[in-house]
Amino acid sequence: MTATSDTTATALHAPVIAWFDTHARDLPWRRPEAGAWGVMVSEFMLQQTPVSRVLPVYEQWLARWPRPADLAADAPGEAVRAWGRLGYPRRALRLHGAAVAITERHGGDVPSDHAELLALPGVGEYTAAAVASFAYGQRHAVLDTNVRRVFARTVTGVQYPPNATTAAERRLARSLLPDEEARAARWAAASMELGALVCTAKSPDCGSCPVSGQCAWRLAGRPAHDGPPRRGQTYAGTDRQVRGKLLAVLREAAGPVPQAALDAVWDEPVQRARALDGLVADGLVEPLASGVYRLPLA
Repeated sequence: MTATSDTTATALHAPVIAWFDTHARDLPWRRPEAGAWGVMVSEFMLQQTPVSRVLPVYEQWLARWPRPADLAADAPGEAVRAWGRLGYPRRALRLHGAAVAITERHGGDVPSDHAELLALPGVGEYTAAAVASFAYGQRHAVLDTNVRRVFARTVTGVQYPPNATTAAERRLARSLLPDEEARAARWAAASMELGALVCTAKSPDCGSCPVSGQCAWRLAGRPAHDGPPRRGQTYAGTDRQVRGKLLAVLREAAGPVPQAALDAVWDEPVQRARALDGLVADGLVEPLASGVYRLPLA
């Protein structure tokens, strides 16, 4: 995979951005009133989770904690409780930690500087770039799974990107960025939406794609993926499922929960104990005296 030419990049920008102007979903974190905090909350929630599941939790979250300082003043366990069934609940703790750091270091305002964003707890390269771009209109390569797939197909000519983001992908993404900041931010959002709605993983709608005539993968006859097997996700019977069941009991309880109530949700004792130990180690659950457990208070 190599960086593309300026001519190719420019030819992609106008049709993709024009398509986005017409077809972009009206999502709450894209509205001006969402602000940088709304964008950050959405980015934490949308990791590995579809929009349809995020929307109700996002609305409830922002109604309860409209600013970082509001979340920071609450117990981290309340963030885990409000996270509900979004999955990967450590994201709730990380978002709480980011809110605390924003309150303590930045006066309660989400920083606009990319390096300061990256220094927040739980904020990696993708989230820092996404917040800087979507909230502050800055010029950054924002590489999520959807964007990587669009670039792999349109420019590189392969069906799927590598399992993990590569340095070559980052170089390609940077080479595709428009020079002007506001247009670069629009391009980042547009290419992401194109991957989410049209250039999907399983059923790409090439007939609706604004750049199908330039797509290297389509022009090559849509060759099948011949790289390493794509990672599938399993859930039933895994420790993730057990952790989710244990957390559900704790989220729904008004106070500490006895061991017996947790034992009742999964029959296999070794796996159940392993899952509970993992929740404790991750800071998602606090063990108390006399064999009772609760969501974390500090």
